[in-house]
Amino acid sequence: MLEYVESLPLVDHHCHGVFGRALDRPAFEASLTEAETPGPPGVSMFDTQVGFALRRWCPPVLDLDAHAEPDDYLARRAELGAAEVNRRFLAAAALDALYVDTGYSPEAILGPAELGRLAGADAHEIVRLETVAEQVAAGGVEAARFADEVRSRLDALDVVGAKSIAAYRAGLELSGLRPSDAEVTGAAGQLMLAAEAGGNGPRVCDEILHRFLVWCAVDAGLPVQFHVGYGDVDADLRRGDPLLLIELLRAMDPAPAMLLHNYPFHRHAGYLAQVLPNVYVDAGLATHNLGHRAPALIAELLELAPFGKVLYSSDAFGLAELYHLGALLFRHGLAGFLAGGAEDGAWTSGDAGRVARLIASGNARRVYGR
Repeated sequence: MLEYVESLPLVDHHCHGVFGRALDRPAFEASLTEAETPGPPGVSMFDTQVGFALRRWCPPVLDLDAHAEPDDYLARRAELGAAEVNRRFLAAAALDALYVDTGYSPEAILGPAELGRLAGADAHEIVRLETVAEQVAAGGVEAARFADEVRSRLDALDVVGAKSIAAYRAGLELSGLRPSDAEVTGAAGQLMLAAEAGGNGPRVCDEILHRFLVWCAVDAGLPVQFHVGYGDVDADLRRGDPLLLIELLRAMDPAPAMLLHNYPFHRHAGYLAQVLPNVYVDAGLATHNLGHRAPALIAELLELAPFGKVLYSSDAFGLAELYHLGALLFRHGLAGFLAGGAEDGAWTSGDAGRVARLIASGNARRVYGR
C-alpha cells in the first residue's frame, strides 16, 4: 500500500511560498516552529518531532545519510544553494498541483508560478480575504463604497479559492447572518479610523467584516478556506475550535467550506465533515510538525470524516523541506491507515486504493474544479 500511495501525485490544496535565499542556523531553526522568538539557550528546534523528522527524511534528498547532524546538513544545504535545494525538495514532494495562499509574505518568497515550475506541477492562487479588504481600505475608498469595491476586486481575480483568517483576528464564532449594507459601511468606517489613529495600515479584526468577506467569496463562487486551530502565537487557540463555526457553515451550504490544519481540533473537524454536507477537512501544518506521530493524527482525522471529504495540504512555508516532509509523512500515515484496515478486513485492498486516490487528489480536483 505504501508503494502505491507513494506513486500517487498529490494536490496540495493549501501551501505558501518558500525562501529563495540562504539561511543560517538560527534562521533555519526559526522556520521549524510557529513561535515568533527563539527558545532559551540550549533549546534547539532540531530536538523536536519536526526536527527529527527532517533529519530522518531530508538529508538523502541532499545526498547525505539519514540522520545527518544538523551542522552537516546545513553545510550541505549552503553548498548546494537555495535554488537547487528548493528544486530538489519541491520535486521530491511529487505534486500534481499546488493551491498557494499568497496573503502572507513577511519577506520576498517564491510565488505560485515559480513554485509550480520547481515542482513540475500546476500552480494556482488562493486569495486571502482580509488582505483584499485591507488593500481596499488603504486605497482611500469611502466607507459607503467599500463593499462594492471588495466584491469587484474579488470578481476580477483569477483564483481557485479564498481564505479567511478570522481565527487569528476575531475568533471562529461567526454568525451565519449576512451583514447588512449599513453594518458593513459602519465597520469599514471604523477600520479606516483605527488605521489612521494607529498610524499603521488597516487590519481587519471585526466579526462583521470577516462574515462579510466570507459571503463575498461565496457569492463569487469560490470554495472558502478557514484557518482552524494550530498556528502561530497570534492565533487565540481558545477561539479556534471549528465547532464555533457551525452556524456560518450551515448558512454557507452548498458553498464548500475547507477547514484547514484543525489540530488539536481535528476530531471536531471530522465530525463537522460528517454532519454538514459542505464541509471538507485536512491535517496540514500539523502533519510535519508531529513528525513520527503524524500517523496517529491522520487516523484520528479519518475516524468520522467521510473519505470523500478529506484533502491533502502541507501548509509549507519558508522551507522547501516542509513540502517534502508534509507529503512524505502524509503518504506514510495514509498508507498505514488503509493497509491496516485492509489487513483487518474493514475494507478490501481495492477499496483502499480508491480511497487513496480520492484523498491524494480526487477530492481536491472535484471541489476546486482544477
